[in-house]
Amino acid sequence: MQFRSLLAGSAMLALLAGCATGGPSGQDADAGVSASQEQYKGTLPCRNCDGIDLDVTMVGQEMSPAEERTFTLDATYRNHPQTPPPENYAGNWEVLNGTPSDPDATVYELTPNGDGQVYYFQRINERTLELIDPERRRFENGEMLQLQRQ
Repeated sequence: MQFRSLLAGSAMLALLAGCATGGPSGQDADAGVSASQEQYKGTLPCRNCDGIDLDVTMVGQEMSPAEERTFTLDATYRNHPQTPPPENYAGNWEVLNGTPSDPDATVYELTPNGDGQVYYFQRINERTLELIDPERRRFENGEMLQLQRQ
């Protein structure tokens, strides 16, 4: 629940302020990741902390049946004054085609099970996903909202 507020605030801060602490995480890749499973990691800006470490694992392929396309999203806060616990979400993902500025763009829509915010990531290239808004628009400083494939 808190992640949604911090994520929205972080995205707005990145959009308005144009600066933030952190960059893509340099942690080791998970040796158990298979061809039908992709893991992305990065650090998003945070106005009240040193960053939000995000770890997203997507299972399945774009052409897999919907029930086989699952994800987990884990968010951990760096040096937050209130020391919130890590947040963990799981659900299914869909492939959406196009954005207002790029009709050929690939967008992944991650919908958590139960309560939770829907997340949208645009595929920038084979190794990079970027968090975008629900209208599928990129933020002005979107490079600070990118996750790298591990």
